[in-house]
Amino acid sequence: MQKKPLTELLNELEQEMVRLGYTAGSMKFYRRRWQMLLQFAEHKGEIYFSEQLGIDFIEKNFHVLKKDFEGVLSQAETQELRIIRMIGDFQLYRTVLRRYYKHKEILTKPYFIEISNRFKKSCSEKEYSKVTIEHYVKQSARFMDYLDSQSISNCGEINLTLINDYIKTLAGYTYKTVEQNICSLRAFFKFLLENREVQTDFSTKTPMVQARKQTRIPSVWTKDELKKLIEAIDRGSPKGKRDYAIILLACCLGMRCTDIKCLKLDNFLWEEKNLVFTQSKTKESLSLPLTAEVGWAVIDYMKYGRPKIDSPYLFVKHIAPFGPFSEADHLHQLIKRYMVLAHLPILKKRRGMHSLRHTLASLLLENNTPLCVISDILGHVDTDSTGVYLKVDIQKLKECPLDFEEVVCHE
Repeated sequence: MQKKPLTELLNELEQEMVRLGYTAGSMKFYRRRWQMLLQFAEHKGEIYFSEQLGIDFIEKNFHVLKKDFEGVLSQAETQELRIIRMIGDFQLYRTVLRRYYKHKEILTKPYFIEISNRFKKSCSEKEYSKVTIEHYVKQSARFMDYLDSQSISNCGEINLTLINDYIKTLAGYTYKTVEQNICSLRAFFKFLLENREVQTDFSTKTPMVQARKQTRIPSVWTKDELKKLIEAIDRGSPKGKRDYAIILLACCLGMRCTDIKCLKLDNFLWEEKNLVFTQSKTKESLSLPLTAEVGWAVIDYMKYGRPKIDSPYLFVKHIAPFGPFSEADHLHQLIKRYMVLAHLPILKKRRGMHSLRHTLASLLLENNTPLCVISDILGHVDTDSTGVYLKVDIQKLKECPLDFEEVVCHE
C-alpha cells in the first residue's frame, strides 16, 4: 500500500470517523490534536506519519511515555496516546480499531443489518448456546463493519485478501480472543455459503488456531490459595452468603459460570441429594452429587441472604435493580474482590470463575480419579476435552519422562 502524506491520511481518517458516528464534540477534540501534530511534523520537516513521529509528538506535548511504561496513566493521558495509535492503525489497516460499542449498534447499513439478523436466526435454529450466538453475531458484525470501512457494499465482494487483512487487525489481542474471532468468522462464512451470499466456501480457507487445548496449561489455585479465598468471604452478610455458595458450586462441583447463574430451585433434588441441570454449552443433562457443604451454603443463602424478588433464578444481584446476572457477566469481579481481601496476587495468572473449575479437575487428578470420571463430573462430551488437565499434575508428568538412552538405542 502506497504511503500517503499526513494531511491526506488525516482527511481520510476524519471521513471514516464521521461515518462511524463520532460526536461533534469528539471530532472537535481530534481535529485540534491533528492540527497540533501537523504543525509538529512541519517543524520536524516530516511529510508522512511514522510511529517515531507520533512518539516524539506525544512526549514533547504531554510527557506521558514514562507513565505509560509504569502503567499509571490517567484517562485523559490514555486518550492522548489513543489519538496517535488511531492514526497508526488507520495508516496500516484503513480502519479504526479498538472501538467502543457500548452505547451504539455496530452496523449502520441496512444490508449488513439484515444479514446479521438472518445469521442470528440461523444460529438459533441450529440451537447454539446463547453465549455462542452472542459471540458469533457480535464478531461477525465487526467483520461486516470492517467491510463497510473498506467501501465493500455486500458480502458477494468478500475475498481472501479482505479476510486476511481483517485478521491482521486482531494483532495485539489475546490468543483466545483471536481464536474466538476466527471461529465466529468460519461459522459466518458457512452461513453465507448456505444462503448463496457467496460462491466460495471461505470457512475452509480461513486459518483456524487449533493448538490451544493441547498446549495451554490451565490456571489453577493451590489448596492454600483456595482456602484464603474462601476465608475472605463475609458469610454473615447476604451478599457474602451468595458469593460463598457460588464459589463452592464452582470449586466443589466444577460447574461453569453460566450454569451457576442459570440455576433454579427446581434443579435441586434435596431428597436424592442431587443437583440436576441442562448444561448451557453442550445442551446435555448433568446430575451432580449435592455435597453437605454446598447444600447448606445454598440453603443458608435462600433463607437468610436472597432478596425477596420475583425471579426464578437462585442467584441474583444485590444492588438495584435486583434481578438475575446478565449473560455477559462472567463474575470476574466477584473473584477479584475476594483475592484483594485475601491479599492474593491478582496478576499472577488468569483467575476467573473458570479457574475454580480447572482446580477441581486438577485435585481429582491428584487423587488418582480416572479421567472418564472427571469427564463425567465436568460434563465433557469428549474425554479429549478433559485431557488438557493432565498437564496440571506436574508430579504425574515427572513419572513418565522419556529415557534418553533408551530412545538413542532404538534409533
